[in-house]
Order: sequence, then C-alpha cells, then structure tokens
Amino acid sequence: MGILEGKVAVITGAGGGIGRAHALLFAREGAKVVVNDMGGARDGASAHAGADSAAAKVVAEVQALGAAAVASFADVSTEDGAKSIVDAGVKAFGRVDALVNNAGILRDKSFLKMDAAMWDAVVAVHLTGTFRVSQAFARQLVAQGGGGRIVNTTSVSGMMGNFGQANYAAAKAGIYGLTRTMSIELQKHRITVNALAPIAKTRMTEDLPMFQGVDTMTPEHIAPAALFLASDLAGDKTGHVLAVAGSRLYAFKVIETPGKFKDEDGGVWTAREIADNWESIVKS
Repeated sequence: MGILEGKVAVITGAGGGIGRAHALLFAREGAKVVVNDMGGARDGASAHAGADSAAAKVVAEVQALGAAAVASFADVSTEDGAKSIVDAGVKAFGRVDALVNNAGILRDKSFLKMDAAMWDAVVAVHLTGTFRVSQAFARQLVAQGGGGRIVNTTSVSGMMGNFGQANYAAAKAGIYGLTRTMSIELQKHRITVNALAPIAKTRMTEDLPMFQGVDTMTPEHIAPAALFLASDLAGDKTGHVLAVAGSRLYAFKVIETPGKFKDEDGGVWTAREIADNWESIVKS
C-alpha cells in the first residue's frame, strides 16, 4: 500500500519540473491527483490549456501509472481560480487531503531596474497564489471535518536573498511568514503546514550558471520531501522549512540571539551605545 493510498492531492504548477515530479511520485504512492498548471512560459506569459497542455500531459502520465488524475488550468492568483482548483478535486474525487503550493514564475531584474509589473506579477503568483489556494483548501478541509496537510514552496532566495530577485525573494520570504502563521492558526483543525526550499535544475533555473553541467540536483530529488510532508509520516510536524539540494537535506530556522541588556535596568539604549555593543547584540 502506498504512503498516500486513498488520499487526494492538489498540486499547483504541476505541468513540469518539480511540480510534475511531485505529481508522479504522489500517484505512485496511491494518491489521486489534481494537476494544476496554466501552461505558460516561465515568466507567466502565454498560458495554454487543452488536451495538449502541460497539465493534460502530466495527467496522462499519472493515468499511465494506473492512478486517477484531473487537470486544472486555473490561475492561482485569483480568488475564483484558487477555489476552482480545490473544487476540481472535490468534484472528481469527493474530497481533498493534501495541497502542494508549487506554482511560480520568474521575472528577474536587478532592484533599481525592476518595474512595477515585474514585482506585481511575481508576488501575485507566488505569495498571493499560495494564500488564496491555501485558504480555499483549508476551508474545504474544515468543512470535511478537519485534518489535512499543506506544503508551501519557499526558496533559498526567500530565506537568504539573491541578486536580481527582489520580487521573487520578497514573495518567497512572505511564504515563510505565511507558513508559520498558518501552522499556528490551523493546528486546532489538525492541519499541518510546512514548506520546502528546493534547489533543482528545471526549466525555471536551467540557464543559471550554478546548474551548468549539473545533473545531481533534479526535481526527483525534491519530490520525496514533499511526499513526506504531505503524508502521515510527518505526524504532527508543522511550521518547518525543509530544504533540499540534491542529496542534501537541511532545515531553515529564524533564530533569536541572546542579545544584551543595558547595564541600567530599564534604561534606554543610545545609538552610540548600540554601535559600541553591536557584536554582543548580534552574537548567536
């Protein structure tokens, strides 16, 4: 019996790359899959639906494995689109159990050259899309009686920053904060919320220098981590960020340093005192 036997998984951005790897592995592990993808270019332009679309091709691959799947071409960044993605799973399979928010686009440009359209488009798909699909999904889980799993996708850029990706990094950092808050609020409904920070060579990243000649950081390295977080193997783990880079697994954590108290109890620090004590304040 597969790890996700009898479960219904909704995966956004599943028409290629990491999302496709998620969909195929989840299907092999017994899940029925909603494959969502608008079928556009990596900058989000030229969306394509229909029988020859990216989502439809992945549905065919899933079905070839003997699993059930349906395609969704809806836009994650709109309220109606997000709801329709969840509704597709309910209509086809009667319920939903796991969500992987993976949809994304790139419009890279250095900060001073980035225009508002580049910012808005990337934030809309990554951050707003994660919020809207997660909210529609969580409401459905509560209506079903509670219990379920949400896996968001942040990134190293979001956790650490990256040149030329102010829009993408800000959206992915927002997903980290959203994941933490959702994990707190949805715990009472027995819904776990975790995030992945994947590094892999895909259509989105294949032209980056770090991936030239690299074949050991594939989408197939990422999918097992998503499977773990979307399954009962994860138990009650919630609020975590699991990073995957090839064969390396690690976690991102925001830490608080011990800090330093001002010598006078209740005293107010001056700017010069902060400068003089900087190393003690920031030391882990």
